[in-house]
Amino acid sequence: MVVIIIYISSLKFNHIINKNRRPIEGAINAANNILEHVKLGSNISAIVKGKLSLGTKILQNGGVGKVFKHKFNVENREKILKASQCYISTTAGPIAGLLFITTYRIAFCSERSFKLQSPNGMSARAHYKISIPLGKINGTIVSQNPERPSEKYIELATVDNFDFWFMGFLNYQNNYQCIIQAISLTPYI
Repeated sequence: MVVIIIYISSLKFNHIINKNRRPIEGAINAANNILEHVKLGSNISAIVKGKLSLGTKILQNGGVGKVFKHKFNVENREKILKASQCYISTTAGPIAGLLFITTYRIAFCSERSFKLQSPNGMSARAHYKISIPLGKINGTIVSQNPERPSEKYIELATVDNFDFWFMGFLNYQNNYQCIIQAISLTPYI
């Protein structure tokens, strides 16, 4: 699996050379972001399989927009501004999934469903999903682990004192800017 990661980072490296003309700094950042994205899971081969499986699901369902409409109730004029693979931090550990930044909300849906068990022994499977209306977001920041600067997080704080931590983005700044843009264009509810 290391070969796949090196191949992906070399593709990113070629893109960075052509775009930024700073190949060494850009390549190091791209490689660190990819490595950090993959390291969040416990098994690299399972993570790569999961990413390929998610890509296949997105293609089979007709794109990211159709996946979003299938997982969430979509408002009439709601448009997706950005969709990114990332992880959400939970008390049980990071959960891989898709983060959707739309004109109405920030939404997350896990890649896989989880088995839920009721006290009476019944079980069901469900995806881990959150949906935060943009008007309910109090603030957002990008932070990093002081002991490991490559570990970066985007934190969303809501008006009702909930914090959501997203990590494992391939491009933190791009996602953060999109969140800021979505919040600034939305009237507060």
